[in-house]
Amino acid sequence: MINRLDPLLVAAALAALLNGCAGPGERPAPVQESEVQRRETAADEGKPAAERPGSGAVLALRQDAERQSSVGRLDRAAALLERALRIEPRNAGLWHRLARVRLQQERLHLAESLALKSNSLAGGDPALQGQNWRLIARARRAAGDVEGAGRAERRAGELSP
Repeated sequence: MINRLDPLLVAAALAALLNGCAGPGERPAPVQESEVQRRETAADEGKPAAERPGSGAVLALRQDAERQSSVGRLDRAAALLERALRIEPRNAGLWHRLARVRLQQERLHLAESLALKSNSLAGGDPALQGQNWRLIARARRAAGDVEGAGRAERRAGELSP
């Protein structure tokens, strides 16, 4: 008797199993992007990377870093910019700002490296790329690489006068 399963029990188990595998009867309607969001996105696409608005947190961190830098608290400014970069690691403007702080700290090789990173992300922003090459020139000159500084200045001149 144990080997023989009740057909009603088998049918109920199969019904429960199939019901669990079935998807919802209706699919939710796709969320439509608002007209305002579309216009803002389209407007931002034309802006250079450094001018595109970031998240509110990134904007607050960047502004606080600028204040800290202006009063000479360069370590604090760098820490704030690094936090912002953890949120938006592809923000070329943040990499440039961190490079400026590192140059002020006389961490010349790091400043150059950060400016090069900014350039790698600033493809559509020749003004920012030019600023980065000028920063690289200052870092190289301060490190005693006059020839390298000249090359960087020429690159800056090619991008923005």
